[in-house]
Amino acid sequence: MPNRFTCSLLLVLLATQFARAEEARDTKPFTVVLVPDTQLYSLKYPQRYEAQLRWIASRVKDDNIKIAIHLGDIVHNNTVKEWEAADKAHKLLDGVVPYTMVPGNHDYVFKGRQMTRDSSRYNKYFPPSRFKDRSWYGGHMGKTNDNNYCRFEGGGMKFLVISLEFSPSDAALQWAGKVATEHPDHRVIVATHCYMKTGKRRDTSSNRDYRLKDGNSGEAMWQKLVRKQPNIFLVVSGHVLGVGLRTDKNDAGRTVHQMLTDYQGLPNGGNGWLRTLRFVPAENKIHVRAYSPLLEKENKDPKHTLDLKLDMTPDAKKKAA
Repeated sequence: MPNRFTCSLLLVLLATQFARAEEARDTKPFTVVLVPDTQLYSLKYPQRYEAQLRWIASRVKDDNIKIAIHLGDIVHNNTVKEWEAADKAHKLLDGVVPYTMVPGNHDYVFKGRQMTRDSSRYNKYFPPSRFKDRSWYGGHMGKTNDNNYCRFEGGGMKFLVISLEFSPSDAALQWAGKVATEHPDHRVIVATHCYMKTGKRRDTSSNRDYRLKDGNSGEAMWQKLVRKQPNIFLVVSGHVLGVGLRTDKNDAGRTVHQMLTDYQGLPNGGNGWLRTLRFVPAENKIHVRAYSPLLEKENKDPKHTLDLKLDMTPDAKKKAA
């Protein structure tokens, strides 16, 4: 019979092994998927839209997918038929994996050539009520889902995805800043439809192009929101055909990656291309890849396949990256 000392020692060893197993599980790599402009899929190729999201659903376990982030321009002409196609596609993710939605310029009502803030169709199919019972849905600004935030955890870290309307108003930027400030223990990804251009340029004209008196360009978003919030580390956007990336230091001296992803200019509405962000805490890196479930291949071009540095140590938010 083992004595009391032996039993205590065994319990300590078991507790240590369990703690180490928990630690190892906490640092497991995980994936975030970007779903860029689906407008032409909704318009012409709904099966391709469904194929993209079906692939995401099928890879949740193997790739440890934590969330899928839509980058706006869900539809093209804002018709009921297109919204029904988008709704049908996203039902493939309901109850399977968290996903965030945000309206792009094509998701609003236009009066002639003038864009309005009327997002009634978007909010008919993707209202706050669609997500309110999901534990990962954090909330929204006002009565619509134009500006919203969601939560997820991965690699022993807490994250927020704050999704902002096209050319967000000052009120939306203030709301986003408040949400980020109220979650100082979360690392924040900002998703919005228009922020970056190709190469290393931030957008400077979206509010003027669409004559939105209360709108902010990507550059204005950087100055008013992104650079001021120490826990924002990534901004993702679509709208502009192609890919782009720039990295800056915010006011706290921490690294902020800003990424453009938009494949709609390719054949067949974009050939099903998605962007996957593979977070690997043990390497302090995000492996960015482009993958098409339709073509069943990756794009190896360095503009599409690259690695980003990100300090993922527990105290990383307390010091400069």
